[in-house]
Amino acid sequence: MTRIQEVAVVAKKDSERAAATSAEVRRWLEERGVTVVAPESAPADLVVVLGGDGTLLSVARNRPAVPIVGVNLGTLGYLAEIGRDRLYANLGTILEGGFEVEERLLLDVELQHESGGRTPYRALNDAVVHKSALARMIHLEVEIDGEPVAVYRTDGLIVSTPTGSTAYSLSAGGPILYPTLPVVLLTPISPHTLSMRPVVVPDTSTIAMTLGSRDEEVYLTLDGQEGTRLMAGDRVVVTASESKALLARVDGQTHYDALRSKLGWGE
Repeated sequence: MTRIQEVAVVAKKDSERAAATSAEVRRWLEERGVTVVAPESAPADLVVVLGGDGTLLSVARNRPAVPIVGVNLGTLGYLAEIGRDRLYANLGTILEGGFEVEERLLLDVELQHESGGRTPYRALNDAVVHKSALARMIHLEVEIDGEPVAVYRTDGLIVSTPTGSTAYSLSAGGPILYPTLPVVLLTPISPHTLSMRPVVVPDTSTIAMTLGSRDEEVYLTLDGQEGTRLMAGDRVVVTASESKALLARVDGQTHYDALRSKLGWGE
């Protein structure tokens, strides 16, 4: 394992606790001869994310191919695995090369505007086409690899990675997937008919969703953090990205450990 020499530290915005911890971590790293670099402007051997899953998702979308370690500062998180109480013990292990890198699927999402033009996005958890709170049920035509699959009449449709299967998809009734499986999950939100069930497809698939609704407010949202309004005829195309999110795994915690602790299965 290559020695960690340059580390970027990213703290949750508007969090005094994260900001204070960030300053503390920077001093701790510099005292051990590690160069702390700015996340936006320099390459790094590792990114330390302080806050929770939301901050980690933002980093993963914008910094693929760099190992990321998440430090949970008090929120319920599946991705930020290190607790505050074990922060420096785990960082010491990481600096000595005692960690594994786990590849996670990223989604490339292209919004093809009916009026012309294309807008690219990326997601680690999910891409969601959904109606506004006051809109009626939407009409969404879905194709996979160019083949018509279904016309969804629903509140929305979630296209998620296995990582995202424990996020919005789970609350909409989707299954929990092992996070490194080479698949993509489609989960309808409050479908009009009970026959519309979650579907798992290979990650080699090209998923296209065309909006048929003309009088409703409909949005495309990426990881619950960014997005845009859709217009009738707009088409959202989702494929697996060639880039991967790299999560640094330490402290021996497995996926099943996380499920037991976060979902209370061991109680």
